[in-house]
Amino acid sequence: MPDTVVLAYSGGLDTSFLVPWLVEHRGAEVVTVTVDTGGLDAAARSGLEARALRLGAARHVTMDARSAFFDETLAYLVMGNVLRGHLYPICVGAERCLQARRVAELAREIGARAVAHGSTAAGNDQVRFEVALRTLAPELEVLAPVRDEGFTRAHEVAYLAGRGFPWPAARAAYSVNAGLWGVTIGGRETSGTAEPLPEEAWVWSAGAFEHPRAPERHVLGFERGRPVSLDGETLEPVALVEQLNRLGGAFAIGRGIHLGDTILGMKGRVAFEAPAATLLITAHRELEKLVLTARQQRVKDGLAAIYGDLVHEGQALDPAARDIEALVRSSQSRVTGTARLLLRPGAAFVEGVASPWSLQAASAAVYGEAAGEWSAADARGFARLLALPGMLAARAGRNAT
Repeated sequence: MPDTVVLAYSGGLDTSFLVPWLVEHRGAEVVTVTVDTGGLDAAARSGLEARALRLGAARHVTMDARSAFFDETLAYLVMGNVLRGHLYPICVGAERCLQARRVAELAREIGARAVAHGSTAAGNDQVRFEVALRTLAPELEVLAPVRDEGFTRAHEVAYLAGRGFPWPAARAAYSVNAGLWGVTIGGRETSGTAEPLPEEAWVWSAGAFEHPRAPERHVLGFERGRPVSLDGETLEPVALVEQLNRLGGAFAIGRGIHLGDTILGMKGRVAFEAPAATLLITAHRELEKLVLTARQQRVKDGLAAIYGDLVHEGQALDPAARDIEALVRSSQSRVTGTARLLLRPGAAFVEGVASPWSLQAASAAVYGEAAGEWSAADARGFARLLALPGMLAARAGRNAT
């Protein structure tokens, strides 16, 4: 009886190539599994299963993990306002630990002794998958033939074509990964640092500037830091995110090209579209400013940046991540209210925020107009005391000379 290999299957070129390759070269019975963390509609899910079976998979499994993905990871990226390089909301990659866990659970359930993924040697996903898999299921053999055998995209296309599975040239030109939190796009332009992506390569926002939409106003509602409503309509997080992706994508909101540090230590560049992530983080950050003290914000921002690093590096299983999550949850106890957004092509502008926990409303003072909480003498004394360290440093410098 052949060994069973559970293949994490995205339907892209690399994982599609691996189905017949594992059957032929390992003599394995291949069970493909797609852990749906967003970016797929019913037709796409059905198409993935049909393609996997045509390629030679003995069985295909689709797991809906969108709600778990939001609850376990995305909620903290929103509450932490996490943007790598002050730009990139970790559109794709944040889900890898969850996907690895579901793949390992299926492998154990059906008695497989090996799992496989289609990551290359040059990318981040190989690290994310394998760190998570080795942490969760060290008894499983982890196969990465695309990386370990050094297969090129051209080789994979030719291999599939030779077995009656032609791969469209346009799909081979760009590597596209879509999820609940956005889309990433890699191609010739992103292998360097100077060129933009051509308009036709964008996925969710193509044509948004050539045929601009009229500006729109929308209201996002939050409870304890979690998004809960759009324009007064209460929505579950997944439905809300999916609606914001459609809404913001039409305006090309969240489109960008991120240049940053990879897990491997080199610089990397990727194009991305993250409409919902951009809208939610932009709105949440402004609402948070209204209800958190300055020190709360500084402490949380520092830890949230570390949390983003852990998620990016596939280290979300580290106990430190649970500790940070606990602090972030605590910090959000008063982040309840609304943010009014103006959407225009390429931009989301927060017109105003409101909360029953407003620190501004709690004060009798009005910035720049009325003190209310203190006297003129108090202000004069405060300014003198605040200047004291600088005064003493300057005096000491004069005395030393």
